[in-house]
Amino acid sequence: MSHAAPSQTATRGATAPGAHPDAGTDSDTGDSKRAVVIGGGFGGLALAIRLQAAGVQVTLVEKREKLGGRAYQLVDRGYVFDMGPSLITAPAILDGVFEAAGRRLVDYIDLIPLDPFYRIYFHDGTHLDYVSDADRMKAQMAEFDPGDAARFDDFMTAVEPIYESIIADRLGSKPFDSWASMFRFVPKVVKLGAWRPVHSFVSKYFKDFRHRFIYSFHPLFVGGNPFSTPAVYLMIPYLEKRGGVWFSRGGMYSLVEAMAKLFEEIGGEVRTDCAAERIEIDDGRAVGVHAGGQYLPADIVASNADVGHTYKALVDPSVRKHWTDRKVDKTSYTMSCFLLYLGTRRQYPQLEHHTLILSERYKELVRDIFDRKILPDDFSMYVHAPTRTDPDMAPEGCESMYVLIPVANKKADIDWSSIKEQFADKVIDFLEEWGMEGLRDALEVLHIFTPDDFETELNATYGNAFAIEPKLTQTAYLRPQNRSEDVKGLYLVGAGTHPGAGVPGVVLSAETTYGCIAEDLGLPDQWDWGRPGDVAMEAARGPSHESALEALTPR
Repeated sequence: MSHAAPSQTATRGATAPGAHPDAGTDSDTGDSKRAVVIGGGFGGLALAIRLQAAGVQVTLVEKREKLGGRAYQLVDRGYVFDMGPSLITAPAILDGVFEAAGRRLVDYIDLIPLDPFYRIYFHDGTHLDYVSDADRMKAQMAEFDPGDAARFDDFMTAVEPIYESIIADRLGSKPFDSWASMFRFVPKVVKLGAWRPVHSFVSKYFKDFRHRFIYSFHPLFVGGNPFSTPAVYLMIPYLEKRGGVWFSRGGMYSLVEAMAKLFEEIGGEVRTDCAAERIEIDDGRAVGVHAGGQYLPADIVASNADVGHTYKALVDPSVRKHWTDRKVDKTSYTMSCFLLYLGTRRQYPQLEHHTLILSERYKELVRDIFDRKILPDDFSMYVHAPTRTDPDMAPEGCESMYVLIPVANKKADIDWSSIKEQFADKVIDFLEEWGMEGLRDALEVLHIFTPDDFETELNATYGNAFAIEPKLTQTAYLRPQNRSEDVKGLYLVGAGTHPGAGVPGVVLSAETTYGCIAEDLGLPDQWDWGRPGDVAMEAARGPSHESALEALTPR
């Protein structure tokens, strides 16, 4: 795989295969509509591809040297690190983006199924391998609580309709842009009990603390508190069970590169090292973007930047009646993360591709992070060791890994600039005591990423790691809208809008936002283009991850 950044500019004006001949054009002049997409994360790339495929001429501007956003890449002395997302679920949702341009995801990346999805080590020395196979899961659970194992099928039966509502019925890819849409959603949520907090829902079925954790921790993957995030997010473990968990050979950044390649192939323009400075607004409508010292006129503007940053830094306050500075500041943002990127001259076989190492405390630790906003003495961690699946991510015989520790966002009184090295030492000491012998001596590469870096590198409000917190009062219509409430012609895409964070979430947000733009500009409905939705749903509904990959196999 090549780790070079995509070129800064590309040939303009190409039309995607299968594009509607009049799509994205002005009927009087025949000129293409122009769009500027701010931010090159998965959401921005997915929307840029969809718009370009519809005949809109798209320029994507990115602040950093390379595309990727939170899915950035770090390469140092032969060690390759994905800096953010570490797995793919529901690859068919990604395939829908490629289908919109007449292409296939599997022609661009090499998907590898993971088994187990995660190995979870508990404070008492026990562990569970989290897998999709129900019999394997029940056999492991029975060792700790036979009753929990017996209730496993009942739990999955209860979760299935939540999954069907969000994924199969496409609620995750439809805008919640009115109270009417919310009122249609609420009865279904109430009927399914999906308004209850995730941990409370899970606790109805499982009694052992291990089982309660493994089926309630997923909100943390999108920045949510399992004790307050609504159970609608329980569609994530069901999504994993049905569609599998995947890794892209060469790292998750290979998916960024694939999307950038596709975007440029169909005529899109990428400008990196080109920070958005201001969205130009004329008579209440977005008409362009000032970026990289230049002015880019546009018929529409879409922002994949952090929502708080988009409104507070890029949109003049005089036109913001809804998203005032006060509202931006009072919005609840997700927790942040402390990350160590470690390159070691030896490997640690006790690690799986994804490994969770847990503190004895669960609820109280989460409360320290989300509510008290303090840095406690203990911590739980998520270790990503991609060399377990792809040895080329590190020099031969070596390990490339990142260690992620959830911490409070920058509303906490924590001076990371003064304590980050000390905290890193504490984490390394812990890992050595836990069983990773000789870790410090084996270190060849060490990089630290703190909430300060989320704020400066990613323009993340209060250094959040996953944008807007996914709690009940910030779900669906109550999240920032995909179509701006304040500025005509301005749209949002990514983790901060509907449906939320995570790779499937931000990619679905691009479909939602495209639908809003298509309605406003008279663009084709891409869900009907080449029936990409049928392929996506065939995979999403499949009984196993093998069927998901089969659905993506080139015809």
